[in-house]
Amino acid sequence: MTHAQFDPTARQLLAAAAVEAKTRKDLSWQQIADAAELSVAFVTAAVLGQHALPAASAEAVAELLGLDEDAAMLLRTIPTRGSIPGGIPTDPTIYRFYEMLQVYGTTLKALVHEQFGDGIISAINFKLDVKKVADPEGGERAVITLDGKYLPTRPF
Repeated sequence: MTHAQFDPTARQLLAAAAVEAKTRKDLSWQQIADAAELSVAFVTAAVLGQHALPAASAEAVAELLGLDEDAAMLLRTIPTRGSIPGGIPTDPTIYRFYEMLQVYGTTLKALVHEQFGDGIISAINFKLDVKKVADPEGGERAVITLDGKYLPTRPF
């Protein structure tokens, strides 16, 4: 049976314990995703409390991290989503995404609506990819792909 959370506290505590175990075992997010047999973005979000994992993946992640059966069970529950508490984020990396949306949010909205019409981009039927690529001018660049299904608004 599928279960959902009411209070995000348990998942937040599990996320902290999982990150501590990841650090102690010197594991990468990719290694954890490989154990779960799912994408690195989805598994990272799940371990950090934003998605439920399928049973086999939850068991594999819990075993790899040395977490107990209760943790595996919690990894399977549908979370109360939202990883940024109220207000402007203060973490510099998260803030830069906030800043990007502040600067380009209306542009993205205008371009999506011009090309697709009235609707939204799904964060449920969604794929995320992060790649590090060489910058031709020196250094490195981050290429972030947000790939969501378009859902049109339907009058009713």
